[in-house]
Amino acid sequence: MTIGNSSLTGYFIIFLAMAVTSASAETCFAPPRPFAPTDPALGREFRDLIVEDFENYLSDITLYFRCLDDERARAFAESAEVAQEYGRFIQSTSE
Repeated sequence: MTIGNSSLTGYFIIFLAMAVTSASAETCFAPPRPFAPTDPALGREFRDLIVEDFENYLSDITLYFRCLDDERARAFAESAEVAQEYGRFIQSTSE
């Protein structure tokens, strides 16, 4: 089977479109869990730092949940587009 230049160009365009679409996916990273010492003396000594760590965590986890929600919405929309493209492909190639 020989593939002409126009076919290769078509495959390249399809590959490029898929690569650009895939690049738009967002990676969400969960924040590290804050450390809480079990020793009450250490807790009192480093209370301000520990409170700051917990507050930062609670703020960061909210951003993480938003990221997951955004990525879920993006993936859902993409899957609907892919399903439509698939339907058009099947229709255009069926005999």
